[in-house]
This record gives sequence, C-alpha cells and structure tokens, in this order.
Amino acid sequence: MTQSAKRKTKKAQLIQLLSRKAGADVATISAKLGWLPHTTRAALTGLRKAGFEISSEKAEECKPLIYRITAQPADAA
Repeated sequence: MTQSAKRKTKKAQLIQLLSRKAGADVATISAKLGWLPHTTRAALTGLRKAGFEISSEKAEECKPLIYRITAQPADAA
C-alpha cells in the first residue's frame, strides 16, 4: 500500500469525529482537521446534502453546539 492509500480523507475523519457518542463541536473539528470554522460549517452542510442526518444540541449555556451523525445514507455504510 502506498502512503496516500493509508491516509484517511478529511471527509472520513469528519464522519469519524461526528460518529463518536460525544460528538464534536466546530472548534474541535477545525483543530483536528486544520480547517477554519466557516470551512467546518460548510463541510457539515455538505454531509447533510449527501444524505447524512446531523443533530446539533447545546449541552449547557455558554457551551458550543455539539454535532453528531444520527443517520447515514444507505450508500455510505
């Protein structure tokens, strides 16, 4: 296997972060993937358009929104 074949795509990394039980906030995703916050939000929108169901919830007052994948499209599994 080549090194590029071993690397995960950013989309795959994003899906992995959002699939965790704890989910992830924009700041965490941005830091892990090296994206600016607006790029992270655009990627979330892209996943939604691709058929992923993404929930967002505010755990506590003054805390950031936490995003989680609640359902994946059939072809993504």
